[in-house]
Amino acid sequence: MGVAENGGVACKCMRERSLKFNSSSLRGGGDLDAREKSSSRLFVLSKHKRVPIFVMMPIDSFCTDTSGDMKIRKIKALTISLKALKLAGVYGIAVEVWWGIVERTSPFAYNWSLYEELFKLISDSGLKLHIALAFHSNMHLSSAVQARVSLPLWIVEIGRHNKDIYYQDRNGLSNDDYLTLGVDQHPLFCGRTALQCYEDFMSNFVNKFEVLIGTLIEEVSVGLGPCGELRYPAHPFGDGRWRFPGIGEFQCYDKYMMEDLKMAAYQEGKPQWGNTGPQNAGYYNSFPSEVPFFEEGHDSFLSDYGHFFLEWYSSKLIRHADVILAKAASILEKYQENEQNTLLLVAKIGIIYWWYQTVSHPAELTAGYYNTAVRDGYDPLASVLSRHGAALQISCFEIRDNETPETYLCSPERLLQQIRTVSKKKIIHLTGRNSYERFDKVNMILSGNIA
Repeated sequence: MGVAENGGVACKCMRERSLKFNSSSLRGGGDLDAREKSSSRLFVLSKHKRVPIFVMMPIDSFCTDTSGDMKIRKIKALTISLKALKLAGVYGIAVEVWWGIVERTSPFAYNWSLYEELFKLISDSGLKLHIALAFHSNMHLSSAVQARVSLPLWIVEIGRHNKDIYYQDRNGLSNDDYLTLGVDQHPLFCGRTALQCYEDFMSNFVNKFEVLIGTLIEEVSVGLGPCGELRYPAHPFGDGRWRFPGIGEFQCYDKYMMEDLKMAAYQEGKPQWGNTGPQNAGYYNSFPSEVPFFEEGHDSFLSDYGHFFLEWYSSKLIRHADVILAKAASILEKYQENEQNTLLLVAKIGIIYWWYQTVSHPAELTAGYYNTAVRDGYDPLASVLSRHGAALQISCFEIRDNETPETYLCSPERLLQQIRTVSKKKIIHLTGRNSYERFDKVNMILSGNIA
């Protein structure tokens, strides 16, 4: 998640810049566009370590041809740009590999031709690759009509007949950018569950590009939710439902998640708790002070019911990540253990920093992070990543508290410090991507505030 012009969240999946921190290197990136010169500097740390920069491939590098297939736009211009970036000191390119492009028309019909061509262009330019396996859509995020990538068309067709394969809010409004985790175990997709679809895609990717993994391809990020981030789509700005700094809404009202909630409530001995989500949790654009559930009263998040619901809601998200990362780690295991070539497995989360200075952290709660003033919600998530040898990628690390609206009790710095602390505790790599051009203040980052 990036930051919108109004100070809110902007999930610019293809146009974010990436900085990666670990014990041996710091990698940064930017858009492959007119800002090449400013975004391709090679920083030097105080210990004289070179800082490899990765530039994000913009989504408008692709377009739809007359047959409806995706293709690379302006190949000659792209080739020239790649070579120019290499000459300018850029180390590599970050590319999103879209499920909706590769398995577009029918199940198991994987067409890698676009990426074969693109990877060859990048390799021939002497650049390395970071790959993001994108199981989401950008239909609500991209302003360029031709650059929009939906979920696979056969998935979209299933969704026309069954809206419950998508996350829903309490009014029944769905978000069709990512399949609800409620269908993880349901064979609704031509005999496969959602998890099997993700696993098959990852396996086919590895089989296709095996010779490149660990050599040309140095990092694989696995999409876990909207914009590739492990979270619920609680703040859907793309369709106008939400605007900063609204607290967002819980996204658990598809029939599959509601069935799971009922079962959890029954097992808890409180079947009445399984009928619906919190009824006093406000609306997308509510402020915490207007919402009883996020205050400290009798029916708040601190109540027995509040704890039950938030524990269930967040644990479903963590379980979703656990299963997918286990499959990814198994598929990529031999490349991660190779001493000659290294491969980093990565998972992303959103940085929900508004209302962080309240007790309840409501915007984080609706997104699925059970993080409050009295509970560390990122610790169990980090445990999952640690178990599977995955790095944690975050955004917004360049934003300072004094640059956010004081009224909305934001604290990106304190949130990032909390995540940094738990990452050290669990011994996982913490990586990042920046949302703004902030080379003028990059010393804030390089001095160790995050890495």
